[in-house]
Amino acid sequence: MDWSVFAIFLAACCAAAATGSMFSPGSWYRGLDKPFWTPPNWVFPVVWVFLYLSSAFAATRVAVLDATAHAMAFWAMQIAFNTLWTPVFFGLRQIKAAFFIMLGLWIAVAGTMVSFWVLDRLSGLLFVPYLVWVTIAGALNASVWRRNPNEATTPVK
Repeated sequence: MDWSVFAIFLAACCAAAATGSMFSPGSWYRGLDKPFWTPPNWVFPVVWVFLYLSSAFAATRVAVLDATAHAMAFWAMQIAFNTLWTPVFFGLRQIKAAFFIMLGLWIAVAGTMVSFWVLDRLSGLLFVPYLVWVTIAGALNASVWRRNPNEATTPVK
């Protein structure tokens, strides 16, 4: 494995993760009506560490192969949507807009998983937990939007 390539992908993941620390959930999120199946707050950083490491590792394996343009484009798309969701949901408090970003993220993660699978099965498999997590997160985002219609597009005060 080319550790310098891994470091580049990991740096992109760390940049995406940084938005989580810049836009923490805070009292606004705690005050929202959420479904009973909402994971506890401590689960989110634990899951994301695993997902970001897996994503960087998988991308490193695929990037050095031939004919990876679509796979790398999907990887770039998923990290961009991933980075965008947190500031829109927690920073701008735009639940509805965040849901549509989540749809883009789901498509990008699914596209990455399939395109990686075709090139390197292990790399594709490493994206399965990411797709499961984004599915859960998308359902949670949709549920919070439905349960808090007055907060769905409320600007930050």
